[in-house]
Amino acid sequence: MSLSIQFLTMITMVLSGFYLGIVQETFRRLTYYWKRRVFITYFLEISFWLTQTAIILYVLFRVNAGEIRVYVILACLLGFSIYQVLAKSTYKRLLEWMIRITAAVYRFFSNLLHTLIISPISWTVRTLFRLIFWMFTLITTIILFILKIALTPFVWIGKGIYQLIPDGFKKNLHKLAGFYSTMKNICYKGYKKLEKLLFKRG
Repeated sequence: MSLSIQFLTMITMVLSGFYLGIVQETFRRLTYYWKRRVFITYFLEISFWLTQTAIILYVLFRVNAGEIRVYVILACLLGFSIYQVLAKSTYKRLLEWMIRITAAVYRFFSNLLHTLIISPISWTVRTLFRLIFWMFTLITTIILFILKIALTPFVWIGKGIYQLIPDGFKKNLHKLAGFYSTMKNICYKGYKKLEKLLFKRG
């Protein structure tokens, strides 16, 4: 390997070490967002170091065909040390600034999306369901009113027949009426919950 290639290799490895310091600092800062998820933490940790190793080896391959010598490792450590001593504090401030800017942009577009798309669609769907529910309630009320008028004579006849039924058979009818009342209450509670859900504010 010629002297010029060795010199280029050293410069490249110093820069690679400096780069490694930057990406390692960035990765450590972003680890905060998934540190409570153990599997994801281990997976990303392993993936990060494998990726960085592959990148540095590829750079080395492009410079000197992949020859690894002691001074190559020392040069990489030198670049990493230069970052730690001279650029770490500055880059950390820059990184925090970039994270704040990114978060602000994300919140802006998220709020914009919610205001222009999600909220109108949600309001339209809720209004449509309210209209359907109101129409269903109105039609049901009308039908029940008509049935009440139409069945009134039969109710009077039924009351007259009921007085003629033996007491033993009446007890079975009372049990059936109790079951009917229970099912009616369950349906009524479900109806009220659905009504509250559809007509709640906001």
